[in-house]
Amino acid sequence: MSNSPFPQTHSIPGAIGADVRVSAFLRSVYGWMFLGLAITALTATFVAGSPSLVEALVANRLFFFGLIAAELGLVFYISARVASLAPSTAAALFIVYSALNGVTLSLVLLAYTGASVATAFFVSAGMFGALATYGTATQRSLAGWGSFLFMGLVGVVLASIVGLFWQNDTMGFVISIVGVIVFTGLTAYDAQRLKAMALQLPDGQVGSYAVSGALSLYLDFINLFLSLLRLMGNRR
Repeated sequence: MSNSPFPQTHSIPGAIGADVRVSAFLRSVYGWMFLGLAITALTATFVAGSPSLVEALVANRLFFFGLIAAELGLVFYISARVASLAPSTAAALFIVYSALNGVTLSLVLLAYTGASVATAFFVSAGMFGALATYGTATQRSLAGWGSFLFMGLVGVVLASIVGLFWQNDTMGFVISIVGVIVFTGLTAYDAQRLKAMALQLPDGQVGSYAVSGALSLYLDFINLFLSLLRLMGNRR
């Protein structure tokens, strides 16, 4: 045993190694997330600027709902198969999903004024950044939020489906408020979950799990954006 009053140096490399591992994983996660958002934005802008493509989406409801079904299928597939997916396959599927989501979100760009879309985006970005930073930095465990946020998410999804067939302004307002609460909570929860995940993953699975993590945060951001847009946006 050493009589030195200083901390033992053998503990430092492990701490540094953990910090480096977490930082590298989170950089990859957020890099993929921002790439997905960029692809979605570019695709949505392109489609919204093409009258023929917009007409095809509006006129063919089966095609439109088919795109939504394909998006849901990709989300479930990536989430369920992440452990066995090669990083390149996970990345390709995420890019396809981001592009498909851009196609369906193009109608949102046309339904709301440009100022409303820009305002909702910047407010969403600020809220997302603050909550993601909190989730990553806080020492308080957010694991207890999981079950409540999941129930809230299920409620928002079911209510949104009902809203497709029963238009009601009050119901839409309530769904938007609940959506903002749920997806801000999920942002902090997922950020902390991904930080913990970085320390547990085998080296060979880091790539595919980074893409899966990016998908989770991407969905949090997009749904927060849509909730805020419905809440405070002005329609054309």
